[in-house]
Amino acid sequence: MRSFLFGLAVACAAAVAAPAAMAHDHRSRTESPLVIGHRGASGYLPEHTLESYALAIELGADYIEPDVVATRDGHLIARHEPNITNTTDVASHPEFASRRRTAVVDGATEEGFFASDFTLAEIRTLRAKQAFADRPQQFNGQFGIATLDEVIALAKRKGREANRTVGVYIETKHPTYHQKLGLPLEQRVLNALTRAGWNYREAPVFIQSFEQANLKQLNKLTRVKLVQLIDANDVNADGSLDFTAPYDRPYDWTASGDPALLARTFAYLTTDAGLREVRTYADGIGPWKRYIVSTAANPNGTGPGEAKLKLLPPTDLIARAHQAGLVVHAYTFRNEQSRLPADYAGNPVNEYLQYFALGIDGLFSDFADTAVAARVLHKLKTDPKFGDCFTGEARSWQCD
Repeated sequence: MRSFLFGLAVACAAAVAAPAAMAHDHRSRTESPLVIGHRGASGYLPEHTLESYALAIELGADYIEPDVVATRDGHLIARHEPNITNTTDVASHPEFASRRRTAVVDGATEEGFFASDFTLAEIRTLRAKQAFADRPQQFNGQFGIATLDEVIALAKRKGREANRTVGVYIETKHPTYHQKLGLPLEQRVLNALTRAGWNYREAPVFIQSFEQANLKQLNKLTRVKLVQLIDANDVNADGSLDFTAPYDRPYDWTASGDPALLARTFAYLTTDAGLREVRTYADGIGPWKRYIVSTAANPNGTGPGEAKLKLLPPTDLIARAHQAGLVVHAYTFRNEQSRLPADYAGNPVNEYLQYFALGIDGLFSDFADTAVAARVLHKLKTDPKFGDCFTGEARSWQCD
């Protein structure tokens, strides 16, 4: 019976998933965990391309996530960073060779090619490539770079085709950096939403940021749902989080020079006081998943990457955030063995099931199909009609 139910979960996931409804209350929680296609279906196709977003939708994602940066002429394009060297073929274009330079992004010096040095017309000549060396490379050079307008239009069109709502979960990348360039992101994002008819409270839209000041600004300009992202640099051997710059705090805190803000790290936003503060300008938090379930060194661990680590007991962050009236959307969930601590036994579904059981409201996944299958399985396991079948305690017709 267990194999039948798992097969049913996979079959259900292959179909388009039912949308997770967000009630109209200003601080409401989602009805069921959202699956957010992280940079599209970036586990399969080059990230932030229309093809990657379309695949995520076909695999059942409720929302797709475009990170946005600005071009020299003020257009918003979907790229993970202002530095487009690792995600496009720009380095192979001799006509742009002179544009390679060094820039400082959030206090960190980087070398490469930066979106703000190119017009949209020039960006159109580039092609995307896979950012992770251990993922499929055969699609490199096949897909163009999308604008935010195009991503929103795709979500609406694919939603109509599938007879369901598909939302966009927009991240404003490095707002302080863009402000200093004279290319602020906030109003440009809202203009795109207004053009699409999605700049209103109940629209299937979230706007997220690792910075705080721009979310406070957006809170005054729009009723669209806002989410405060919460980062860290790494995990220490004992499971505590490492806050090495530039992943120590929201960069607008660093840029402010305010001693009170400089005394804080991202961790402050997960305290009860920090959650209450977030509640004044946002609807949710988007923590790195290690704030919820951390990892530690495993003396007997083997394998690559995180596979040699062990899980620590979950924190109470989700419960405290809910108590503060905030939804919790964690990032990032991936399938590769090197990105799964040993406790999950090499099965990414086990990770999803743990977070679903902890009450997560949504999560960002590079593999939306796995996330949707795990969500179906979780719902079957928690359904009174089927739940006992997974423990072998029931002997009723439902388990036959």
